Order: sequence, then structure tokens, then C-alpha cells
Amino acid sequence: MAQSNARPRLAQISVQEFADRLSSTPSGLQLIDVREPHEVEIAAIPEFTILPLSEFSQWSGEIYKHLDPEKETLVLCHHGIRSAQMCQWLQTQGFTQVKNISGGIDAYSQLVDPTVPRY
Repeated sequence: MAQSNARPRLAQISVQEFADRLSSTPSGLQLIDVREPHEVEIAAIPEFTILPLSEFSQWSGEIYKHLDPEKETLVLCHHGIRSAQMCQWLQTQGFTQVKNISGGIDAYSQLVDPTVPRY
């Protein structure tokens, strides 16, 4: 029997679904933004914990101090690529309810909240 090296399927959430969840159950969510500090200065959504991927070595060893692996965790970046990487890593760390915010803050700005600046 061949072994499978397949990664767990990466769950996605649309920016519209994210906005609905944020308005209905914000306290039940862990929100992670993996963009760089200069990106967050341009455009941000309140309540996100900022964990830039470029600073991975600084915060990765203490991920369980920042996050609960049993809680639903939604991850954001500019377009959804870096956040997908973070989601995959979180899954390898035992996080069971991780979702990538599809399209990132750019899609959020276009489809949900046009007051969030685009860059």
C-alpha cells in the first residue's frame, strides 16, 4: 500500500462569509494577519493579531501562547497566498479549524468595505 504525502485540504472562507462571521460571532474567532507592518499601516481590519511571515522565526516558537489550536482561526494577507502558507503551517502544528480568507484584504476592500484602502 502506498503512503500518501498529501496535505490536509486547505479550507477557504470568502470575504463575504468572513464579514458575516465577524458581525455575528467575532469573539469566537482567532484572527491572524500575516502581512508586513508597512502593509498593515496602509490597510487593516480591527481585531487581527499581526504575525508577519517575515518575522516567523521570532513568533513561531511561541504560537501556542498567541493562539488556541482548538479555536476557529481565520488568516488574512493581501491576496491570499501568504495566508494560505500560514494556514498550512498551522495545520502541521495541530490547529484543526484553520481557514484562509480567500482574496485577502484586497478582495475585502473591493467586495465588503470600500473604506479599507487598496494598495
